[in-house]
Amino acid sequence: MALSIGIVGLPNVGKSTLFNALSTAGAAQAANYPFCTIEPNVGMVPVPDERLDKLSALVKPLKKVPTTLEFVDIAGLVRGASKGEGLGNQFLANIRQVDAVLHVLRCFEDDNVTHVEGGVDPVRDRDVVDTELCLKDLETVEKRRERTQRNAKAGGKAGEEAKAELVVLDKLKAGLDEGVTVRAQGLSEDERAVIRELFLLTDKPVLYVANIGEQQIGQDEGDRYVQAVREMAAKEKAEVVVLAAAMESEIQQLPEEERPGFLESAGLTEPGLHKVVRAGYKLLGLQTYFTVGEQECRAWTIQQGWKAPQAAGVIHTDFERGFIKAEVMRWEDLIKLGSESAVKEKGLMRMEGKEYVVQDGDCMHFRFNV
Repeated sequence: MALSIGIVGLPNVGKSTLFNALSTAGAAQAANYPFCTIEPNVGMVPVPDERLDKLSALVKPLKKVPTTLEFVDIAGLVRGASKGEGLGNQFLANIRQVDAVLHVLRCFEDDNVTHVEGGVDPVRDRDVVDTELCLKDLETVEKRRERTQRNAKAGGKAGEEAKAELVVLDKLKAGLDEGVTVRAQGLSEDERAVIRELFLLTDKPVLYVANIGEQQIGQDEGDRYVQAVREMAAKEKAEVVVLAAAMESEIQQLPEEERPGFLESAGLTEPGLHKVVRAGYKLLGLQTYFTVGEQECRAWTIQQGWKAPQAAGVIHTDFERGFIKAEVMRWEDLIKLGSESAVKEKGLMRMEGKEYVVQDGDCMHFRFNV
């Protein structure tokens, strides 16, 4: 599943530093001047999952394969980006191609790192970016509205459909004129179906990252910048992850065996990156099932609500086309009982058919015939 999350924000808020921390390739350049990132950097990031670790420790396969999530580092937006300021049009096009947005907000003071708006104010920074995205969406809606108005003059079914679409476009236009993002306009499923092909920027789900300084770690509950981000996100029903991107990047440079001690000394139980990846996974409505064997233990990404044949198709299209049954057990049962045979003996291995909705954490074997 090629789903991606675009990392956005103003210049110099820590986007590329976060991307470098996320991506083991460390390919993104990070420097103290606007437009350091011009071409978007793309990184495939493993999704941390202790369930896969425990299953692999039990089975001891030749390979352990985690599922992954794609992150795209998009260059900083500035005021006027919707009109082409900076490298705006190129950046906005890159955002259009991703499935969700990770919005990095600067919550740290540092006189050595330039702030394009003159000072730290994460809510204002969010508003600047949202305004530019709303203006670009408004441009898209107005273009579509002109065409739809012409089509509405036609007779018959085509004309009626165009009139119904016009109602939705007028609603969107009114909201965007007021600076209200598409995702905040409370559209029904029918209304969403009308605009789906427009790929509107502010319709994408968003996750906020409050990027703090190392000295703020453990103090974020009382930090005014972080609290402002949390209050803002709560109004949107969005999630917030608080981390120090610069320190996270340092952690990734350490040898694997030294990382736990470093985290402990910093008062952390796990890298903040793990929280980012898990939150992004949740944001996209994804879940995981496992295949377990001596050759490999593997995590597979599917959409929540998928049925067994769709899940099988992620492995190979033949599995979906020729699906017969799925052997299903819970990962907890396998860990607790120690083997598949023990799970079967306890009657906890189930045979499921085409209508079975796969649950997060299922361990599955597929029977198929093509």
